[in-house]
Amino acid sequence: MKTFADCLDERRDLLIGENYGPPIERAVEEIVRAIRSGGRVLLFGNGGSAAQAQHIAAEFSGRFLAERPAWSGIALTTDTSALTAIANDYGFERVFERQVRAIGRRGDVAIGFTTSGSSKNVIEGLRAAKEIGAVRIVFTGNGGGPVVDDAEIAIVGPTGPSWKVQEVHLALGHIMCELCEIALLST
Repeated sequence: MKTFADCLDERRDLLIGENYGPPIERAVEEIVRAIRSGGRVLLFGNGGSAAQAQHIAAEFSGRFLAERPAWSGIALTTDTSALTAIANDYGFERVFERQVRAIGRRGDVAIGFTTSGSSKNVIEGLRAAKEIGAVRIVFTGNGGGPVVDDAEIAIVGPTGPSWKVQEVHLALGHIMCELCEIALLST
């Protein structure tokens, strides 16, 4: 029978042994650059990944650890009128793409979350970000999937069920937020 200690060991092993540092550090550099120049961070995903996008957006617009000015973190998953209208009129695969085109600007950062790496609407959102000149970052899992071809920075979590990938995404997202605060508040 699996014990609490077994579950804890499994979660510790999810973060240890992978080299997440380089893509997280690149993501931090791009986010810091965008925020310093008045840009936005647009975040999106489906299901649990939508919750991750909302969570990280709130860390930017509110705060993570330090008292500081608000930064523009926008989750494209929260406006049910936009989501349902776009899905109804254009198809669910375009719900993020249309919003990126409407809200995004050159120099912004677009961050997609997909545990499978194959969410069509996340891929289309990143493609739209490329067309408008935004930096494209993806948090993915299970080997990366086709979404990595549409991202400049791919943070590829573990292989396995969504919960494993999402736990790594949340931990790495928090590290990213902390490093952004340190960088932006140190100058």
